[in-house]
Amino acid sequence: MKRTELFILMCCLCWFKVCTGSSNSDAVFIREFTLSHHDDFLDDSLNEGNGDHKPEDSSSRTARSEEDRDTLWDAWGTWSECSRTCGGGASYSLRRCLSSKTCEGQNIKYRTCSNVDCPPDSEDFRAQQCSAHADVRYQGHYHEWLPVDNDPENPCALKCRAKATGQVVELAPKVLDGTRCYTESLDMCINGACQIVGCDHELGSTAKEDNCGVCKGDGSSCRLVRGHYKSQHATGKTEDTVIIVPYGSRHVRLVLKGPDHLFLESKTLQGLKDELSLDETRQYVLENTTVDYQQLSDKEVLRITGPLGADFTVKVKYTNGADSVIQFIFYQPIVHRWRETDFFPCSVTCGGGYQLTSAECFDLRSNRVVVDQYCHYYPENVKPKPKLQECNMDPCPAIDGYKQIMPYDIYHPLPRWESSPWTACSTSCGGGVQSRSVSCVEEDMQGNINPTDEWKCLYAPKTPILQPCNTFDCPTWLAQEWSPCTVTCGQGLRYRVVLCIDHRGLHAGGCNPTTKPHIKEECLVTVPCYKPIEKLPVEAKPPWFKQAIELEEDTVVSEEPMFIRGAWGPCSRTCGAGTQRRMVKCQMLLSFSQTIADLPEDECEGQKPLETQPCYRTPCPGGRADVESWMEVTSTSEREELHDWEYEGFTECSETCGGGMQEAVVICLNKQTRETADEKLCVSARRPPQLLQSCNTEPCPPRWEMESWSFCSATCGVGLQTRAVNCVLRAGSHSNHTEKVKDENCRQPKPSSVQACNRFDCPPTWDVQEWSQCSHSCGGGSQKREVVCKQRMADGSVLELPETFCPSMSLPSIQPCGQVDCDPQWVSTNWTQCSATCGEGTQRLLVVCKALGERGRYRTMVPDACAMVPKPLTVRSCHLGACEKIFKPAVVKRKPTILAQRKVYIQWRKGKKLHFVVGGYAYLLPRTSVVLRCPTRHFPKGYVHWLKDGKPLEILGHVSISHMGYIKILQLRASDAGMYTCIAGQAQENFVLKLISSKHKLSVPEADLWNTDGIKISPKLQHTSSATEGKAKEFSLNRYDAIIQHLLDLKELPFEDSKELLDSFEKNSSNLEEDTVLDSLSPQMLIADMPRLDEVTRNLSGAFQEKDVLIIQLLEELTKSHVENNESAQQPHERLAHSMQDSTSQRSKQRQAPHTSRQWREQHRSPIILQKSSRDHISNPHEIVDYVGGLILVPRHTVQVEIKCQAQGNPEPMILWTKDGRELRNSSRVGLMPDGSLHIQAPSETDTGLYICTASNHLGSTSLSSQVQITASCVSSASEGNSSVCSNKTKLYNFCHGQQCPHRWQVSTWSACSVSCGGGMQNRSVTCQGGPGGSEACSGRKPAVTRHCNLQPCVGWTTTPWGPCQGHCVGPRQALQYRHVFCQDKNSTRVAHRMCSSQPRPTSQRNCTTEACALHWRVGPWTQCTATCGRHGFQSRHVTCAHRRSGKLAREFHCAWKPRPPSWQRCNILSCGRGECQDSTRYCEKVRQLELCPLPQFKSRCCQSCKDT
Repeated sequence: MKRTELFILMCCLCWFKVCTGSSNSDAVFIREFTLSHHDDFLDDSLNEGNGDHKPEDSSSRTARSEEDRDTLWDAWGTWSECSRTCGGGASYSLRRCLSSKTCEGQNIKYRTCSNVDCPPDSEDFRAQQCSAHADVRYQGHYHEWLPVDNDPENPCALKCRAKATGQVVELAPKVLDGTRCYTESLDMCINGACQIVGCDHELGSTAKEDNCGVCKGDGSSCRLVRGHYKSQHATGKTEDTVIIVPYGSRHVRLVLKGPDHLFLESKTLQGLKDELSLDETRQYVLENTTVDYQQLSDKEVLRITGPLGADFTVKVKYTNGADSVIQFIFYQPIVHRWRETDFFPCSVTCGGGYQLTSAECFDLRSNRVVVDQYCHYYPENVKPKPKLQECNMDPCPAIDGYKQIMPYDIYHPLPRWESSPWTACSTSCGGGVQSRSVSCVEEDMQGNINPTDEWKCLYAPKTPILQPCNTFDCPTWLAQEWSPCTVTCGQGLRYRVVLCIDHRGLHAGGCNPTTKPHIKEECLVTVPCYKPIEKLPVEAKPPWFKQAIELEEDTVVSEEPMFIRGAWGPCSRTCGAGTQRRMVKCQMLLSFSQTIADLPEDECEGQKPLETQPCYRTPCPGGRADVESWMEVTSTSEREELHDWEYEGFTECSETCGGGMQEAVVICLNKQTRETADEKLCVSARRPPQLLQSCNTEPCPPRWEMESWSFCSATCGVGLQTRAVNCVLRAGSHSNHTEKVKDENCRQPKPSSVQACNRFDCPPTWDVQEWSQCSHSCGGGSQKREVVCKQRMADGSVLELPETFCPSMSLPSIQPCGQVDCDPQWVSTNWTQCSATCGEGTQRLLVVCKALGERGRYRTMVPDACAMVPKPLTVRSCHLGACEKIFKPAVVKRKPTILAQRKVYIQWRKGKKLHFVVGGYAYLLPRTSVVLRCPTRHFPKGYVHWLKDGKPLEILGHVSISHMGYIKILQLRASDAGMYTCIAGQAQENFVLKLISSKHKLSVPEADLWNTDGIKISPKLQHTSSATEGKAKEFSLNRYDAIIQHLLDLKELPFEDSKELLDSFEKNSSNLEEDTVLDSLSPQMLIADMPRLDEVTRNLSGAFQEKDVLIIQLLEELTKSHVENNESAQQPHERLAHSMQDSTSQRSKQRQAPHTSRQWREQHRSPIILQKSSRDHISNPHEIVDYVGGLILVPRHTVQVEIKCQAQGNPEPMILWTKDGRELRNSSRVGLMPDGSLHIQAPSETDTGLYICTASNHLGSTSLSSQVQITASCVSSASEGNSSVCSNKTKLYNFCHGQQCPHRWQVSTWSACSVSCGGGMQNRSVTCQGGPGGSEACSGRKPAVTRHCNLQPCVGWTTTPWGPCQGHCVGPRQALQYRHVFCQDKNSTRVAHRMCSSQPRPTSQRNCTTEACALHWRVGPWTQCTATCGRHGFQSRHVTCAHRRSGKLAREFHCAWKPRPPSWQRCNILSCGRGECQDSTRYCEKVRQLELCPLPQFKSRCCQSCKDT
């Protein structure tokens, strides 16, 4: 190696041969990609001489950087070829150390490359590396290797799993560079180490994608959408749409809680639709999008990482049951984004101008520009400000040479914002808002100012369009000091003046009358009254009382319902006390029509003002009142001295111009205080006469007279209202006649004659364009048109909406055309393959004369029909390269092998069909169908040859051989027993099949059952586990007969505990098939390994007393392995249920293991009742616990009896107990427990009878019975038999008679409870029986004599009387009435509702009949259509909820029980004619006056009026 070559890259594919040492000399090859460390190359270079220096290619290295020059490193070399062509790989670059010492740093660096997605059908990179080992033996076998992803310990090692065996093997210590460390990460393995890769595909980068999928994004390109949906089963629908998740959305998660079911529909951007049913928990793929679906017992979870490849519509399919709730959350991409445009053309051609950019709203899905409203929907979208630059700054040419032009901002100013005057303030006080319109205007060279597009002015801040106004405080009430009391003794009145003070401190109106303080209150003077009659009245009228008169405040109608008070009418009497009335109505202002609507009184809040009040004008002759009484007592002379009449100014003029009248004001004045007094205190006879004078005699100037507004021109989307406004002059001062004059004579500004109305959004409608040109002129084509869902907004603009917004089905957007036949022509296929794989060959082309029919299908014609069309060439030469001679090595033919299984099968119960593999033994029941397979390797299965007992197998009616080489035997017969041999080439395997008789016996002499000496056991059985699998073992027909017979005998043992569970199922088999019952008890097949049975057979030659133990242990081992295999497939809750089953003793556990551990394979199953022994449950001498299914003997002294009934089934069965044919219910002594048990307290003779437990579900029912007898002596269950003594508690129930029985306690039945609720007591007698000795002779604790009973509180439901029939209307004349229902005790004290939960609760509402619900929808007449033709005509009508007889209006929800009639409809949907320019609405003249013609919607409908604007 040369000294200059200090560093060399070693990238090789190394093959290592590992010999196993076996005779077949199989080799194992391991591929590995190796990069050598730079230190290894450094050591090699130091040993080389300096004379053989080879110059290095300068093109292979880059120039040394400044950093490299300061170090001992040479420049970096060129980048290597990428390790992958797609999906992200790695490339490296090397550098050499120029010093003999060690350089600091690394001599190799990496970068990512080929960061493009691989084709969808390409295989995973790690899977490709595992597949490369498929043709290499591992432990003597070939395997199909699958990748092991996401290894937490060493993610960069090549670990693969054998598909057949599941074995995980590390085939290489390192994967190839560029392999992903984890499936859901960009991190990649480089040189066996996991390197961090950011979303920018840079090594070591920490860049991450935001929720929108944008690398290093800030999340502004999408928005979070979350919400919930609740199903509505009451609507009668079978399915409904939950949410539409648009294309490109990410991180979608939906959770459904309830019985309903989710499914998906998709629609691509090209309009292709698809549907996905979610049947089970797994991953689905829809439109190249992975959908994770999880179905749990109470909910369904849907997760989609995204991005979505289409619009996904999540739908729910309703099922019977409660309503479901669906929660959803996802990130929706903002598909409408602002895009900056290029600079617009310069404003001038010379002399200096400007040009601007703008921003347009761009649809990322359709790649087209849309209206700006789409981008305004998203607050995240910030419209970029336009950019401004100078342009065309060259001076303009002139006739006399060149003339200097001033800068453009003087002669050609920039567009600017121009605003209108501020509107009136929204409120008169307290802070309001006023607005103005701001528009962008542009001034031309001539100084004319014209409106222009708004974007041209966005380079400068837009002037505000809103500002606060009238920020001063609103007027408030100010109460002055109280006056002295009106009396000098006793009780009287006092008054005060209340003024409305504004923010300037002046007395003005505008205060809220409802908050006005009261001006009068009672007062008490502590001086006692001695005079019988006061000289002054009780309610005197002092001079300041006039200031305290409460004036009625005018109430203005608002948009909220409120009571409107009218003016008081005249007094009902001209003298004395009377009443006066006024109108009080509940009204509101309808803003869209500017009309006042009368409403029902219940719509207005608060108390209704009074409609009547007392009034008093003058005293009647002979009347007695307070003032009159005082006037009678007081003489006229005294009144004349104190009060007198005086004039005080004039009233306001009756006319503002043209001559009016004024009247002098007369007041009653107190001469002492010079204050105004009540007129009744002055003498009416001395009242001065009325004085009148003329005023405002100057003539009235002309004024504006306005008529009422017309109807609105449109029902929605902004219409117009007009009115006539004329300048009129009054003819004379005393005449009401007016005449029109010129508008210039009126000084005030002319009121507007046009105003906008109905400024609210129209409903979405379909907008249809013209049909396009046909795609084909013949042979069947299609033409398209654009059908878009649009909506006219309140500002006059038109929005384009998704088609789901429009109410009805969309109009067709494509239709057939060109339905005529085309001329015949030659139609050719593709060229055939070259006739030669190398050298010179030929290719042919099939040419047929065809004609394209009107339906787009080709019809084959005779060749003469295409005579006028030149026929293409049909033969050409081809050349695929020169031929080379290829030498192929001879293929070594492998020997065939048979994959045998060394098993012994014992059929434990009946089954329909069993499958076996050759190489073992099978002991089967008659009439069982068998499939016997002979799996081979390197040998076709169809050529397998079968023998029976050494002779070719005879094909019978029930015995057949399939084309795949396996035997099928239908319903085994005695003649089918024997040895079957499978022959595949030189290989062969045997299979012995024997039958078990109906008595579970084999055809072996009884004397030979325990004689193992006569059984020929191959010497190789001692070494079965280590023998070579390539050689067949010696088979003997009777090899395992003895041990199998003992297993069958053990199954039929006569003692009871081995059959306890089996007998229980036999008694329940009345409602079940025998096979179903046995399936729940025992395994269908016991499977044993032949080496294990050989070992047991050898051990049977020992002591005879150990043979039973060996056989029992073998049976337990086989059944235990079967249980473990079954339990491994059970659900966790099923395994828990099995583990908690009751067991008796260890021996019964062992013998019941094959039965109780049996799982149910079916998803639903009929119920069964388990019968168990009760011997281990006897723990208390006074309490009996037994299982249903046998005779139960109960001694008289027993305190309690519990009969258990354990049932199984799916769904869980219901338990029902009957006694002597009658259903049992809970009582004071008999209780039905939740677990199905029956409790009997203090059993007596009346409890004797036949008790039946019935378990049932919708699949069936079963029952089991027990006879209960009350005995007079110490007894046990019938199964124990009679016993002479009852020596201890474990044998308490053994039979005994007379003196043989020991002393025992005898109890009587409990007496009736002293009370029915609230806690009482029960008594019984307890005596010692069994001979003399008294109570001391009885051992054990004496049973209780008393006990508490009926501890539940004495409570019950109590209801109030039904309320009035005035609830919500639920139908015609049908409403609801309510009452209160509560729980109370015997002391009428309310308690918690749960105290009465055991009693049926009365209903708290019911239907009732009321005339208040005689409501219906009342419709008005249709308005005039807004258009005479076209697609934009609307007409509307009023729809209200009203009473049928009275016509009184009500709120709409009272009529909601009946569908609401439509309030608008289309009209005059006629074509306006193509190419004609005419007006289609009658308001076009107003459109022209308001300068609305530039708007597209008005320009198209007012074509004639707007064509010259």
